[in-house]
Amino acid sequence: MTFRVARHTNNLEAIKAFYITILGFQELGSFINHEEYDGIFIGQPNDNWHLEFTQSTDIAQHTFDEDDILVFYPTSEIEYDAIVNRIKTHQLTFIKAKNPYWNTNGKMLLDPDGYRIVLSKQKTK
Repeated sequence: MTFRVARHTNNLEAIKAFYITILGFQELGSFINHEEYDGIFIGQPNDNWHLEFTQSTDIAQHTFDEDDILVFYPTSEIEYDAIVNRIKTHQLTFIKAKNPYWNTNGKMLLDPDGYRIVLSKQKTK
């Protein structure tokens, strides 16, 4: 099964820069003016998931809370450290997570839409 998380945004270029330049994902595809939507697919080639972000003339109205997060698990300590260094280089700020588990086992920050992202120190099983 393939999994896609789709979210509307008011700033597609800022989202693209954040997920590609900061988090290190790749642009897997994009579209322009498809039924009045522009969009981008972001992830890693050959994985069974990706993120889709769309933008249109409709204004996105995000209504998530402090426990609504995307958690990313770098595959190695080297990858984790590289992402943390890019975050610091771009002068982004880590924030305290509501769930204390993520303060011990990762770092939280906000994407350009204000959505919470956790970079986990733990490896998936």
